[in-house]
Amino acid sequence: MASVFADQTMEEGLDFADVNGTRIDITNALATDFTEATSTFSLGQKTGLNTGVPEDGATDGRRVIVPAITDGTVDLSGTATHWALTDGATLFIASQTLTGSVAVTSGNTFTLDAISITIRDST
Repeated sequence: MASVFADQTMEEGLDFADVNGTRIDITNALATDFTEATSTFSLGQKTGLNTGVPEDGATDGRRVIVPAITDGTVDLSGTATHWALTDGATLFIASQTLTGSVAVTSGNTFTLDAISITIRDST
């Protein structure tokens, strides 16, 4: 059975990401909770983020954009394969695979292209 959601319904989840998503970590595995995102799998982070407000998705649905990062801090050397968005205190918001893995070295900085967090229209 197909389901249809109004834009406002999808935006509630995206508003949560917009209001609370203030820290992004690069990780060496897919994080599924706050501890994994900010400690267990984290190789580095950028705090003080300000995601965009919900807008139409590139194809369909609704999305928020995490702006490009040019000055993230690398804390541990390793291979970053994912990113994780949190509030930096207790809340896990989202994580996803990077478009390509990248080796990072402790003490350096990392960059990320802008990230789209999208809730697709139902089919």
